[in-house]
Amino acid sequence: MIDKFERNVIITALLLSGLFIFSLFYALGAKKADVTECLPYDKSYETARVNQIDKSTYQIFYVARMWSFEPAIAYIPVGSEVDLFLTSQDVVHGFDIYNKNVNLMGVPGGVAKTTVTFDQPGVYKIVCHEYCGTGHQNMQAEIIVNYPKK
Repeated sequence: MIDKFERNVIITALLLSGLFIFSLFYALGAKKADVTECLPYDKSYETARVNQIDKSTYQIFYVARMWSFEPAIAYIPVGSEVDLFLTSQDVVHGFDIYNKNVNLMGVPGGVAKTTVTFDQPGVYKIVCHEYCGTGHQNMQAEIIVNYPKK
């Protein structure tokens, strides 16, 4: 038979654990957080490119290497939904888009994926936030939204 005090401790622990798990899922929904996907790696991700799927859907395949992102500049129309894919060819790189809540890690032999909607026109700066060597501070790229291609 279980002691009354032990039973109360177990019930309290289970209730607190349930509250914690509920809080995590509530915060995930309230912030509309997008969980980064990790995809199986293959050689097709080693080619940097921008693909237009339809009028408002794009894919950008980023390749990180010391000390640059390719493509360095991507042009996207306002209102587009963009699938971002990131891989690295040398060391671990970070990938942060200012004001878009995007934070990816480029790992050699791995592919990180997330989806972002660009509702506002502007120039969205991308920086590496993981120290990757002596040229790290110069590792930047841009997504230009609603500007004509050059």
